[in-house]
Amino acid sequence: MRTAGGAIRMAAVAAAGLVLLTGCGGGAGGGRDGGGKDGGGKDDGAAKGERPGGPARGGSSTTHLKNIPEVGTALRSRIPAASRQVVAVYGAGVNSADATVVLYDKGANGWDRKASWDAHNGRRGWTVNHHEGDKRSPVGVFPLTDAGGVLPDPGAKLPYTHSSAFTPPSYWSKNTRHDFDYVVAINYNRVKGTSPLDPTRPEGQSKGGGVWLHLDHGSGTSACVSVPKSGMRALLRALDPARHPVTVMGDKAHLAA
Repeated sequence: MRTAGGAIRMAAVAAAGLVLLTGCGGGAGGGRDGGGKDGGGKDDGAAKGERPGGPARGGSSTTHLKNIPEVGTALRSRIPAASRQVVAVYGAGVNSADATVVLYDKGANGWDRKASWDAHNGRRGWTVNHHEGDKRSPVGVFPLTDAGGVLPDPGAKLPYTHSSAFTPPSYWSKNTRHDFDYVVAINYNRVKGTSPLDPTRPEGQSKGGGVWLHLDHGSGTSACVSVPKSGMRALLRALDPARHPVTVMGDKAHLAA
């Protein structure tokens, strides 16, 4: 018997074409938030790998941290009390596409830094007022509840939608063809508990949507956050709905406020 949740996910898969073409980066030359080139934008292709260091400015301690490093009270207060996993996205600057993604896990003695990766965000940087087509990533704290991709489930704990419907359109740049092999939906202007392909935008289309964690293609995105394939596999295997994972994301200045 098909459950209500299963029916919702199947409907979302059926609407995948709409999502890929009308996401925040959508339009004639664009693609969705995660992948298409921005007319004339340069995509260099070479994905960056895992780095042993911590956040953008780092810190001497990697375990038993009282708080997530470099995150000020404004965003820290928005991390739910129940959250025990944080994917912190440290943007290099408000107008920069370069970032570092760090996975933190909270134990009895505080936050432990588990892994970090070089990453990219929106090609025009960051914004606290994201809207469709601005090519900037939204600053904020967002739950992570749903995942999927072109490739089979690698062992995800989050609900995972495996579908070829994630495949980018053929007219996108070749180096973006594998961007959505693995994705984790960032709960910005979307309905949690549904496939990342669900096109519903509760705050309206103008506020954008389809903001994901996905594979890196070596340069900025339309609003998503991209990490190497090894990073996506690690995140999918680590993120646990029982630990209420969230992402805390933004440029250094907004994060520290």
